[in-house]
Amino acid sequence: MESNIAEIAFHLVAQISLILLFAKIGSEIFERFLKQPGVLGELIAGVIISPFFLGRHINLPGASPLFPIDTHNAMGVSPELYSLAQVAVIILLFVSGVETDLSLFLKYSVPAFVIATGGVIFPFILGDLATIWMGYANSFLHPTALFMGAILTATSVGITARILSDMGKINTPEGITILAGAVVDDVLGILILTIVLGIVDKGEVSLATAGMVTLKALFIWFAILIIGIIIAKPLVKLLKKLKAEGAWLGIILAITYFASYLAESFGLAMIIGAYAMGLAFSTTDLKEEIIEDLKGVYHFLVPIFFVVMGMLVDISAMGKAFIFGIVITLIATITKILGCGIPALFVRFNLIGATRIGIGMLPRGEVALIVAGVALAKGAITHDIYGVAIMATAVTTFLSPIFLVPLLRIQKEGIR
Repeated sequence: MESNIAEIAFHLVAQISLILLFAKIGSEIFERFLKQPGVLGELIAGVIISPFFLGRHINLPGASPLFPIDTHNAMGVSPELYSLAQVAVIILLFVSGVETDLSLFLKYSVPAFVIATGGVIFPFILGDLATIWMGYANSFLHPTALFMGAILTATSVGITARILSDMGKINTPEGITILAGAVVDDVLGILILTIVLGIVDKGEVSLATAGMVTLKALFIWFAILIIGIIIAKPLVKLLKKLKAEGAWLGIILAITYFASYLAESFGLAMIIGAYAMGLAFSTTDLKEEIIEDLKGVYHFLVPIFFVVMGMLVDISAMGKAFIFGIVITLIATITKILGCGIPALFVRFNLIGATRIGIGMLPRGEVALIVAGVALAKGAITHDIYGVAIMATAVTTFLSPIFLVPLLRIQKEGIR
């Protein structure tokens, strides 16, 4: 048993070394030569060294192949590597929260709710209907149609948060609204997934159950945020008295990871708990020190997350239902941009601001893959449909930074 654990650790160290190398090379190429965000280079680096492409053919002494396809889970990468990516994305969302102005976040929370609702309803309905039209389901309540709709509701703002942070745009009206909208989107996504699972497992789900799920999700997130805000300033005063180097930062991160654990244990995404803690500590006078002291950790861990997200792309799986994949990807793109963008026009955003929000909410990322993984495990979708989910996730993830960066560079206010 001990030798097996040692082998896993040995293999993981070799994987990290290559992931970091490819991440930094990809990031440099995109930033220096293509004038695009480095995150795109990290994502493409992940696709290149994924188990589904070159990764399984990379051989190192004692670690061959370096990135084998893990047949025991739908993701394709090892649990250790995927877990490390989740550890990394918590740092990303915590830093994004710290960089956010809490007063602006609260100011734009109502518009964010309106926008996120539109960005959930339209993708779900059209995703469900498209599955029927393409012959993969025979009714609106068919498990395959329901899960495809649920997959398309997801929003993963890890990439958008990185772009907003790199460009200093987090505290713009659009930046705040996108991040606040992602919180609402997560709650609504959990609600829809719960309803879908209830229908698939039991054949029906009551309105009372759906309502309780919504209230529970909202209560848990607000509880984490409010408790964080209450304890943040007194805690910081206490932490300033600590003498051990780095002790205060370690304790703040311990609280952040515990908040992430609590969020996940109650059915929300871990990153939502991390973002809530970041918002709480953004109100303290240690805000700048937290950002500065986490730079090294950020630049080490966060690229790993984006490379692993790229590694989840199985190009070969997309080909088995390629036409359906194109249709679903178009629906995923159009419904999210319009579903979030059109409501934004009614809550004081102008056309360019609404477009920024729609594209910022576009990436599906790991959230969609998690839902797709649940669907695959339930037998509600087959591997070729899972490939369609990956295709839609990959394309929306890549499109967002390509279009969002030029829009953010336009020197024009996004609100009326």
